[in-house]
Amino acid sequence: MTEKVKSKWFIWLKRVLLTGLGFLLLGIALIAYAYYSASWASRGKLFDDVAKLPAAKVGLVFGTSDRYKGRENKYFRYRINAAVEVWKAGKVETLIVSGDNREEDYNEPKKMKVALIKEGVPEDRIVCDYAGLRTLDSVVRANKIFGAKKILVISQQFQNERAIYLAQANGMKAYGYNAQDVNFEAGFKTKVREIGARVKMWLDVNYLDTRPTHLGDKVPLPE
Repeated sequence: MTEKVKSKWFIWLKRVLLTGLGFLLLGIALIAYAYYSASWASRGKLFDDVAKLPAAKVGLVFGTSDRYKGRENKYFRYRINAAVEVWKAGKVETLIVSGDNREEDYNEPKKMKVALIKEGVPEDRIVCDYAGLRTLDSVVRANKIFGAKKILVISQQFQNERAIYLAQANGMKAYGYNAQDVNFEAGFKTKVREIGARVKMWLDVNYLDTRPTHLGDKVPLPE
């Protein structure tokens, strides 16, 4: 290989590497922007102290499995605890428990309702949304199916931030009450998945115009 050929090869390789690096940096920047969009949207709208929480007619509790690897799922327990705190403080009139019910032996809303009743929340103030397959579905259905224009979202902070972004993008007012989070070791995989979830959130809102998997007839909330 002549020196001239080597030089051309080196120049080509350098351009390829620089182009690849440029795309990589652009991708990282877009991921970071999508991730922090949820944090920016929820600034000033998240509460850790129930006494400072504004009152709302509707609280929206996001579902998850009550068990994980044969043990109690702390995400589930802490969300139930937070919802009970909100209810006992008189901050909401109705709780929508929204989650996955795609399989016969897996019913997140039912498990949440049972847990809330055990903690003293009246059964007639709990409404089950069985089609909350994703955070987007739960938020949009709260408005389109249950008629809520303003919601108090109840979950860990990372999901509350994303839910508020989605609510605002769909013309709703929202703020959140942060449930206790799990420790870093137990929640590491969830935090990593959250990066992808926020990129999907941003794409759903800004490019894909994603709608809930299921809508259907309107369901009135209890008076």
